[in-house]
Amino acid sequence: MNVVHIANLSYHHNTAGAGTTPALVNISLSLPKGSRTILVGANGAGKSTLLQILAGKRLTPAAAAVHLKGRDVFRDSPDGVTFLGTEWAMNPVVRGDIVVSHFLDSVGGYRHKARRDRLLDILDVDLDWHMHEISDGERRRVQLVMGLMSPWDVLLLDEVTVDLDVLVRSDLLAFLKEESDTRGATIVYATHIFDGLNNFPTHLAHMRFGSMVGDPVEWKSDPTAPLSASLYTLALQWLAEDREFRRELEKKGRKTRGARADDTPSDSEVFYKKYDYGH
Repeated sequence: MNVVHIANLSYHHNTAGAGTTPALVNISLSLPKGSRTILVGANGAGKSTLLQILAGKRLTPAAAAVHLKGRDVFRDSPDGVTFLGTEWAMNPVVRGDIVVSHFLDSVGGYRHKARRDRLLDILDVDLDWHMHEISDGERRRVQLVMGLMSPWDVLLLDEVTVDLDVLVRSDLLAFLKEESDTRGATIVYATHIFDGLNNFPTHLAHMRFGSMVGDPVEWKSDPTAPLSASLYTLALQWLAEDREFRRELEKKGRKTRGARADDTPSDSEVFYKKYDYGH
């Protein structure tokens, strides 16, 4: 059974802007129950937009099929779907003077005590922390406890492990892998940190400029394989190919990135005369 099913999905951030570049272009993706898929792609490839759509946070065109557990994610939202993204830590509410234990109880932690307590140990969270006094990494740990303590069927992760130290991240990934193996939970995870991930995914999906580069590929790590066969090395290869692909498009007229050979003066006196807005 494919828990994740997307077909014919194209998406513009600014639907009113004629001629705007689409964020997603004709995406099709199917992932089986219990899979753990890593989304690989450069910044701006569309990974976050895709996860937000899967989470039902953005309305898609009626012609597109975006289903989780056989249901339309926006118009017939399925239960058991958890989305964790980076914007949570910027919310003023979670930066207020509130004790972590009170905060978790306010979102139902007392109803999932066993899972909550296990996650508190895995993520090394102090229940007496005050949310406004802790670091971004510690605040991220609280977010993960909050988001994972209620059992989920589909987990959508958007860069939420970036603030974690390597030990906590390793323990968290082991927990998520166990959830997938024992409960058949499905995970889609966008990240730019590939160290320590070799044994985690079952599938890899490559995104480039809002499109999928082929179908997801199955991933089976080989502990005896050389470094050249690692997930990190494969991701590096894909990203290098993406950059070369973009540079070929730039030669054909696509807007270029990087330094420009313009007429900006390097002499300070000439520069300040040019940008003297007082006259």
